[in-house]
Amino acid sequence: MSDRLSQLSQSGVSIWLDDLSRARLNSGDLARKIREDDVVGVTTNPAIFQAAISGAADYAAPIAELASSGASPEEVIKRLTTDDVREACDLFLDVYERTGGYDGRVSIEVDPRLARRTAETLEQAGELWATVDRPNVMIKIPATVEGLPAITDAIAAGISVNATLIFSVERYVEVAQAYLAGLEKARRAGLDLSGIHSVASFFVSRVDGEVDRLLGELGRAELAGRAAVANARIAYGAFLDIFEGGRRFADLAEAGANLQRPLWASTGVKNPAYRDTMYVDELVSRHVVNTMPEKTLLAVADHGDLRGDTIRPAVDDARSLLGELAAAGVDLADVTSRLEYDGVAKFEIAWADLIRAVTEQLHDH
Repeated sequence: MSDRLSQLSQSGVSIWLDDLSRARLNSGDLARKIREDDVVGVTTNPAIFQAAISGAADYAAPIAELASSGASPEEVIKRLTTDDVREACDLFLDVYERTGGYDGRVSIEVDPRLARRTAETLEQAGELWATVDRPNVMIKIPATVEGLPAITDAIAAGISVNATLIFSVERYVEVAQAYLAGLEKARRAGLDLSGIHSVASFFVSRVDGEVDRLLGELGRAELAGRAAVANARIAYGAFLDIFEGGRRFADLAEAGANLQRPLWASTGVKNPAYRDTMYVDELVSRHVVNTMPEKTLLAVADHGDLRGDTIRPAVDDARSLLGELAAAGVDLADVTSRLEYDGVAKFEIAWADLIRAVTEQLHDH
């Protein structure tokens, strides 16, 4: 293992890979990363599956088999994605058991077209949970306003949830409260809370992309490249208030409940002027997950600038920075609202592209 990846893990950060494909499974690449790079989980999303499946030779045989049975494109996608996630879950089973369910997790997302539909989201969450049928799967539910009650009810049913597409601290707090409400319902129903796990996926780099654009228009470029890390650090401060200092969670913890850990998502740096490991180096603390694209993982292993906890001592400074941004004319609430809307739309587009690609492959058989 790289000394830097080992150091990152020892600092309390769980390293997850933000990618999955049959090629990665068949080649043994994912198994190697678990063995050598301290990768202890995987996240997927519609865009990842669209890139993995569209035109890939590894999926030709199963698509041909499904075509002969008359499967629809949606049925094919569900089969391919859940098969991949199940196989990945099996690879991570030792990690899952060794960490008591803390890590060894593989996430699969509900159909993004359901992001604004509570009942349908909850129904599909249950279907994916049952279809993958592995204790270490996590079902990703978009943290839209409509998704919040689905998160609560999925947790209440004993389904481990990755609440995703969180951009604002306010929405992060709502997600944490939705998790606690689900745990309370599960406790009343007599479920074992120790078997229910959750992460809250807080998106990072996209915030800088949008805020930097606004700062350029406002003539305040000296503040660029700082909003995303500050925003995430303040969310971590809220995590501390709710899960380390909050009476509501303390009561649930006595019944065996687990922390809902912050997960830093979108940690690949999009601006080439910025250090390519900044969304890892600057977001190190205990009880967090950082899910990285492979490029970022390799960069951290090679030259990450790891220097201990870079969140807890910096929360107050982060609040000051966001105050400066507000004074400069940046409406962060408006930024994060637009990013959530765009995030859902991008996943819907990726899903539509995947359906189109699979439909074409089915017609070829």
